[in-house]
Amino acid sequence: QVQLVESGGGLVQPGGSLKLSCVASGSIRVIWAMGWYRQAPGKQCELVARAIGDIRIDYADFAEGRFTISRDNAKNTVSLQMTSLKPEDTAVYYCRAEGDSRGTGFGSWGQGTQVTVSS
Repeated sequence: QVQLVESGGGLVQPGGSLKLSCVASGSIRVIWAMGWYRQAPGKQCELVARAIGDIRIDYADFAEGRFTISRDNAKNTVSLQMTSLKPEDTAVYYCRAEGDSRGTGFGSWGQGTQVTVSS
Protein backbone atom coordinates (compact mmCIF):
# COMPACT_ATOMS: atom_id res chain seq x y z
CA GLN A 1 0.00 0.00 0.00
CA VAL A 2 1.29 3.43 -0.94
CA GLN A 3 0.33 6.60 0.87
CA LEU A 4 0.69 10.17 -0.35
CA VAL A 5 0.73 13.17 1.94
CA GLU A 6 0.45 16.69 0.58
CA SER A 7 1.30 19.97 2.22
CA GLY A 8 1.58 23.62 1.36
CA GLY A 9 -1.91 24.72 0.42
CA GLY A 10 -3.52 27.86 1.74
CA LEU A 11 -4.88 31.30 0.97
CA VAL A 12 -2.94 33.59 -1.33
CA GLN A 13 -3.70 36.86 -3.07
CA PRO A 14 -3.97 37.08 -6.85
CA GLY A 15 -0.51 37.33 -8.36
CA GLY A 16 1.02 35.53 -5.42
CA SER A 17 2.96 32.29 -5.21
CA LEU A 18 2.51 29.02 -3.39
CA LYS A 19 4.44 25.78 -3.26
CA LEU A 20 2.84 22.38 -2.80
CA SER A 21 4.76 19.32 -1.69
CA CYS A 22 3.94 15.63 -1.67
CA VAL A 23 5.78 12.64 -0.26
CA ALA A 24 5.02 9.00 -1.03
CA SER A 25 5.61 6.22 1.45
CA GLY A 26 4.84 2.55 1.86
CA SER A 27 5.67 -0.52 -0.20
CA ILE A 28 7.27 1.19 -3.15
CA ARG A 29 9.58 -0.56 -5.57
CA VAL A 30 9.50 2.16 -8.19
CA ILE A 31 7.39 5.21 -9.00
CA TRP A 32 6.90 5.71 -12.71
CA ALA A 33 5.04 8.99 -12.55
CA MET A 34 4.15 11.61 -9.97
CA GLY A 35 2.05 14.63 -10.53
CA TRP A 36 -0.65 17.05 -9.50
CA TYR A 37 -4.31 17.27 -10.36
CA ARG A 38 -6.93 19.71 -9.19
CA GLN A 39 -10.66 19.92 -8.81
CA ALA A 40 -12.55 23.17 -8.50
CA PRO A 41 -16.11 23.29 -7.15
CA GLY A 42 -18.56 22.07 -9.76
CA LYS A 43 -15.81 21.05 -12.18
CA GLN A 44 -14.11 17.83 -13.15
CA CYS A 45 -10.73 16.84 -11.87
CA GLU A 46 -7.99 17.94 -14.28
CA LEU A 47 -4.29 17.42 -14.74
CA VAL A 48 -2.07 20.26 -13.61
CA ALA A 49 1.38 18.78 -14.20
CA ARG A 50 3.09 15.42 -14.02
CA ALA A 51 6.62 14.08 -14.25
CA ILE A 52 7.06 10.69 -15.91
CA GLY A 53 10.37 9.12 -14.97
CA ASP A 54 13.25 11.40 -15.86
CA ILE A 55 12.23 11.82 -19.44
CA ARG A 56 9.00 13.73 -19.67
CA ILE A 57 7.03 16.48 -18.00
CA ASP A 58 3.49 17.36 -18.99
CA TYR A 59 1.80 20.64 -18.13
CA ALA A 60 -1.77 21.68 -18.62
CA ASP A 61 -2.10 24.74 -20.84
CA PHE A 62 -3.14 26.89 -17.89
CA ALA A 63 -0.06 25.82 -15.94
CA GLU A 64 2.51 26.33 -18.67
CA GLY A 65 4.82 29.22 -17.78
CA ARG A 66 3.35 29.76 -14.32
CA PHE A 67 3.75 26.42 -12.55
CA THR A 68 6.86 24.29 -12.19
CA ILE A 69 6.87 20.65 -11.14
CA SER A 70 9.92 19.13 -9.50
CA ARG A 71 10.49 15.54 -8.57
CA ASP A 72 13.07 13.86 -6.35
CA ASN A 73 13.08 10.20 -7.30
CA ALA A 74 15.41 9.22 -4.47
CA LYS A 75 13.08 10.71 -1.86
CA ASN A 76 9.78 9.85 -3.59
CA THR A 77 8.68 13.46 -3.47
CA VAL A 78 7.14 15.86 -5.92
CA SER A 79 6.53 19.57 -5.56
CA LEU A 80 4.60 22.16 -7.49
CA GLN A 81 5.76 25.76 -7.46
CA MET A 82 2.88 28.00 -8.49
CA THR A 83 3.37 31.64 -9.42
CA SER A 84 1.17 34.41 -10.80
CA LEU A 85 -1.81 32.73 -9.21
CA LYS A 86 -5.29 33.66 -10.37
CA PRO A 87 -8.69 33.30 -8.69
CA GLU A 88 -9.51 30.56 -11.19
CA ASP A 89 -6.66 28.50 -9.77
CA THR A 90 -8.73 28.03 -6.64
CA ALA A 91 -9.26 24.30 -6.19
CA VAL A 92 -8.35 21.26 -4.16
CA TYR A 93 -5.01 20.03 -5.43
CA TYR A 94 -4.28 16.32 -5.34
CA CYS A 95 -0.99 14.51 -5.61
CA ARG A 96 -0.92 11.28 -7.59
CA ALA A 97 1.69 8.59 -7.96
CA GLU A 98 1.76 5.53 -10.21
CA GLY A 99 4.27 2.76 -9.98
CA ASP A 100 5.10 -0.73 -8.84
CA SER A 101 4.65 -2.04 -5.33
CA ARG A 102 6.33 -5.41 -4.84
CA GLY A 103 5.34 -6.62 -8.27
CA THR A 104 1.87 -5.06 -8.28
CA GLY A 105 1.05 -1.85 -10.02
CA PHE A 106 -0.46 0.96 -8.00
CA GLY A 107 -2.08 4.30 -8.50
CA SER A 108 -2.50 6.36 -5.36
CA TRP A 109 -4.01 9.72 -4.53
CA GLY A 110 -3.26 12.07 -1.71
CA GLN A 111 -5.98 13.49 0.49
CA GLY A 112 -5.89 16.86 -1.25
CA THR A 113 -4.85 20.32 -0.18
CA GLN A 114 -6.97 23.42 -0.63
CA VAL A 115 -5.58 26.35 -2.60
CA THR A 116 -7.62 29.54 -2.48
CA VAL A 117 -6.66 32.57 -4.52
CA SER A 118 -8.55 35.61 -3.34
CA SER A 119 -8.05 39.19 -2.30
